[in-house]
Amino acid sequence: MTNPKIRFIHSSSANSYQFEHNHPFHPIRYALSISLLEHVHALTAAAIMEPPSYEMKDMLRLAHHESYVEAIQQLSAASAPSELRENAELYGFHADDTPFFAGMHEAACAIVAGTVHAVEEVLSGRTEHAYHMAGGLHHALPNRAAGFCIYNDAVIAIRAAQQKHQARVLYIDTDVHHGDGVQLAFYADPSVCTYSIHETGKFLFPGTGYQYERGIEQGYGTCINVPLEPYTEDESWLDSFEYTLRKTIDYYKPDLIISQHGCDAHAYDPLSHLHCSIAIYERIPMIIHELAHTYCGGKWVALGGGGYDLWRVVPRAWSLVWLEMSDHPLRDELLHARSSNVLTPLPESWVQQWQSLSPEQLPKYWQDVAGSIEAIPRREEITARNKQIAVVAVQDL
Repeated sequence: MTNPKIRFIHSSSANSYQFEHNHPFHPIRYALSISLLEHVHALTAAAIMEPPSYEMKDMLRLAHHESYVEAIQQLSAASAPSELRENAELYGFHADDTPFFAGMHEAACAIVAGTVHAVEEVLSGRTEHAYHMAGGLHHALPNRAAGFCIYNDAVIAIRAAQQKHQARVLYIDTDVHHGDGVQLAFYADPSVCTYSIHETGKFLFPGTGYQYERGIEQGYGTCINVPLEPYTEDESWLDSFEYTLRKTIDYYKPDLIISQHGCDAHAYDPLSHLHCSIAIYERIPMIIHELAHTYCGGKWVALGGGGYDLWRVVPRAWSLVWLEMSDHPLRDELLHARSSNVLTPLPESWVQQWQSLSPEQLPKYWQDVAGSIEAIPRREEITARNKQIAVVAVQDL
């Protein structure tokens, strides 16, 4: 029986959001994560909610210029005009980053629909929590694609919710890359607080998200950035996160939390330099879940985001969000295992199903095995710097 307090939302059309075959942003992540949840009896196919169809023309305008949307629609067609194809970089479509592909408009719209529906389900009171792991395309800008993101589903969903519900929203972004597109959209808007913890832009795309980026005009003080040093490990990451997030939410007191769960701060991730383990991805949803019930009556929408170790990290990290959100018994088992310093096996049936397709040896446990991630010599220096950054990030709250 479906739990009325939670929704797992996923559009089958989102599986078509695929650049080139070997592109790091690959929809196999969804299949792997959903499969893992099915193998631990935390999700059934019948419980997955397909979002409804929306009239997208006006909805996309909530975040994007009309000329940009028109260009995407044309580039999405198999017979896109040659002149537009040759000038696609004007709209952010670069072959080595975010290449355009046939059907991208429809696939991106499916992701937008999923996030809009997740937010509406929660704010309407039909459910407490909703999870849309295909969402979280936080880099898309009003007139440009960027960082594998075409339409900014979070911005669209928040603005749609503002129009209908006048909700105060706290957007929490734990992706290793700064949530620049969402920040830009609400930089002067006091009704949306954007919080992003990420690797410093000194060394990583998109090169933004410094602690002095606080918002402008009426929105000043409702933009919080926590840029961490390269090679930050678990303890320093979590200390920085808990300290700054708790101060932020106590100051802002939102009606709704929307969290983006990019899982590319893991040491295995090929596109960043942070050095965390799966332990932070167990703790992040626990903290957010607690805060949602403390500050906003449990109203919580979780999205996916980045994560480019597709096989070893993403399925575990994204599954942990749902285990927490659904109060699944495995969540408590994992918590007890961690406190007892023991390992909890992943289902052997899941490993057997996917191992032949994986270029890596799949993990055997939910946790990372001790010693599998090499320690960083500069730990004390990095930790000290991160403490300074965290204090400055919330000093005015």
